Amino acid sequence: MNIRWLGHSCFLFTNQEGLRVLTDPFDEKVGYPVPRIETDIVTVSHHHHDHDSVQVLPGKPQIVDGEGSYSFSGLSIKGTATFHDTQQGAKRGKNTLFSFTMDGVHIVHLGDLGHLLTPEQLADVGQVDIACIPVGGFYTIDAEQAYQVVQQLNPKIVLPMHYKPDETSSLPIEGNAGFLAYFAHVKMAKALDISPSSLPRTQEAIVLELYEAE
Repeated sequence: MNIRWLGHSCFLFTNQEGLRVLTDPFDEKVGYPVPRIETDIVTVSHHHHDHDSVQVLPGKPQIVDGEGSYSFSGLSIKGTATFHDTQQGAKRGKNTLFSFTMDGVHIVHLGDLGHLLTPEQLADVGQVDIACIPVGGFYTIDAEQAYQVVQQLNPKIVLPMHYKPDETSSLPIEGNAGFLAYFAHVKMAKALDISPSSLPRTQEAIVLELYEAE
């Protein structure tokens, strides 16, 4: 499986057969190049412009939106209901985290999670190999809370997302440095090619470089 980061909370997962899953596409207001990239399946964690801009995508991908179990092209995806804040959604609404297994590797994308996970939510997700987690705070959990969620899930690989890209950004969120400080093993990568046998034995935080589709 290949993993690329297109900015913010948008990742592209491609399995060995070429099936593509894109998460949380955004529009031009976010500041990254808009991810106008072909995909087979797109997950939408919640309906804010920086996570649900499916109209920017070419073609007609299958849209996965909300809690429940989905199956497309042999891939099973589970949506687990969570909240965008610590007030049961009263402040920013609902959020869906999505988990799926691709080429034998179990992934969870946490969307704009705003709280620690409950035992029921953890049981719904199950064992995790790779976690895509928001770390910038303000709209979501902050660095400390994000690390607590990492401890809850105990993945082999942690992919931070939803953080301020640089000091010129107008986003009212923090960068990723505070979150990465919690980890003994931090790496940078252009992309990830991963399989069950290549998962690290010791937990790693991996910062993916921005991928701009041609």
